[in-house]
Amino acid sequence: MAFVKNLFDKNFIEYASYVIRDRAIPDLEDGLKPVQRRIMHTLFEVNDGYFQKVSFVVGRTMKYHPHGDASIYGALVNLANKEIFIEKQGNFGNKFTGDPASAGRYIECRVHPLAKEFLVTNPAITKYVPNYDGRDTEPEVYRSKLPLVLLMGAEGIAVGMSTKILPYNLREVLEAEIKCLKGEKFDIYPDTSTGGLIDVSGYNDGNGKIITRAQFDTSDDKKLLITELPFDTDAKSLLKSIDAAYKAGKIKISSVENFTTNRCLIEIRLPRGVYSKDVIDALYAYTDCEKSIACQMLVIKDGMPTVMTATEIIKYYAKKLVAIIKEELEFERGKLTDELHVRTLERIFVEERIYKKIETMKTAEDVAKAVKKGFVPFKSELVRDVSDEDVEHLLSIPIRRISLFDINKNKEQVNVINGRLKEIARRLKKLTACAVEYLQDMIEKFQKLADEAQKDGKDFTLDRHTKIASFSAVDVKEVAKRDLPLRYDEKGYLGTSVYGGTEVLKVTPFDRIFIMRHSGIYSVCDVPEKLFVDTGMWYCNYADKEIISDVLFTVIYRDPKTKFCFIKRCRIPSWIMNRDYLIAPDGMEVLHVDTREKFTFTLHYTKKPRMKIKEESFNSADFEEKGHKTQGIRLSDHETDKVEVASADGQLTLI
Repeated sequence: MAFVKNLFDKNFIEYASYVIRDRAIPDLEDGLKPVQRRIMHTLFEVNDGYFQKVSFVVGRTMKYHPHGDASIYGALVNLANKEIFIEKQGNFGNKFTGDPASAGRYIECRVHPLAKEFLVTNPAITKYVPNYDGRDTEPEVYRSKLPLVLLMGAEGIAVGMSTKILPYNLREVLEAEIKCLKGEKFDIYPDTSTGGLIDVSGYNDGNGKIITRAQFDTSDDKKLLITELPFDTDAKSLLKSIDAAYKAGKIKISSVENFTTNRCLIEIRLPRGVYSKDVIDALYAYTDCEKSIACQMLVIKDGMPTVMTATEIIKYYAKKLVAIIKEELEFERGKLTDELHVRTLERIFVEERIYKKIETMKTAEDVAKAVKKGFVPFKSELVRDVSDEDVEHLLSIPIRRISLFDINKNKEQVNVINGRLKEIARRLKKLTACAVEYLQDMIEKFQKLADEAQKDGKDFTLDRHTKIASFSAVDVKEVAKRDLPLRYDEKGYLGTSVYGGTEVLKVTPFDRIFIMRHSGIYSVCDVPEKLFVDTGMWYCNYADKEIISDVLFTVIYRDPKTKFCFIKRCRIPSWIMNRDYLIAPDGMEVLHVDTREKFTFTLHYTKKPRMKIKEESFNSADFEEKGHKTQGIRLSDHETDKVEVASADGQLTLI
């Protein structure tokens, strides 16, 4: 048994770690989940400048992602619709209407021309690891120059944790990073291409919540036009929520027409006597025209799940961009230094006729020594010492190339290399300025793409779509009208589904009801459909503390053992939902409950021999109000048979 438990614990931990790190949560380094990273790696591999069938790309990706083609296809469509990773051709779905993409065999894609500029694929900088079967390699994570985790947004549920990162505006993110590099203050907020309004007062830099709303055109009093959609909503789901609210009687509308294509346009016509200003709050309250979205920026940082803020992510990427630019410059410097060394070796080898010195050598070892010895007088011109690999390269130069060697061309190449090395040295001293220059250049390139997209009728733009506004979520309870009758019948049933009987109150489905039963038990519950509360219910009202605390309850009860009668006057200041309370002490028999401030009642005593006083009258106002947990005051030392209470109209009610 202990072995099984240990095995279960070990396997569960491994499974949880796998789901968190390799399935659901994006990596901070490149903002991608593993399936997205593998799609990009495949696209880089098959990139030949032409469009490829999506089904072909999905099939090629499966050798890196062993979880089926459905997840790959969905992730590829999502990446393509971000407009900065993949160029698309064909129907990739419609984010406004909610229509899905066509099958993979009908649509095509290729890697975006700018993707290689912000995703570093150089193996000297990006670490590659074996894939799941060891036949190929894939990037562990890309070294991304842009904060893709913010540009992409992400949503995922793992074991014991989840992430919800809203997408941000491309230009605003890059400008925020520039400000960060310059040491200036910045603020960034989410943005989505479907538009709408958002209130970010509770956003907490990515770890709070936003309230998002549709944008209405109310220029016509008799109809409403929905022109922009809230976050995470399409026209299809919005119409479904409107239809559900209409069928439930929550909103009054005449008809709904959906004209959404590449932008949102939903027309809601109103019935006679209803105007647009009367319907807006109900649409916010009962439909997806208003949504509250909770956010949490959970990412994988250094192999561990970490909650970060948008500001922290911008600062992290600003430092990382500087580091990547430094690594790229140092890599290029090393490569150019090697090339400069080779060019210098070739020039000296040909110009000084060192190759002539190897003609008399008998062995390979003597040849190598002769070549190295020939370079000794020119050691000051060399970048580094001559290695065996250098000798091998020189000896592999064809005779034809030696005879046609152009000294002047070689010198020009060397000058170009030296010029670039000086430029690299200068840039290495100003890395922050280089990072700012890179970001500004990327903004210009993306703006150029956006301008071209606008000419082609596409909706890719760097402009902000979602408007930031200040508003509070509409409370359904405030919008709901109290027009639902709460009835009580002679059988002792109370509820909105009770037919016949007496109408007690007009309620909404969100009200809470205070009930005082015939037994003296009181409780608070949600509006019931049909609840048995016993016959002779004393009191029923809205469970509003201001209403109930103003009510003075007068209780007349009797001790079943002694038959003595007591009176208790109290208010009820608090309660717990769906819990029964006794207004009289436990075991007592409640004879009457009254909510009038003042009334008279008569006790009729049990008849006994030689008993002179047979009844006695009292005024409720003569008794002091006490706490609801206190005992009552004994009214008489005589055994009570019954109580007569004066009704509001002067008649007596016999209990």
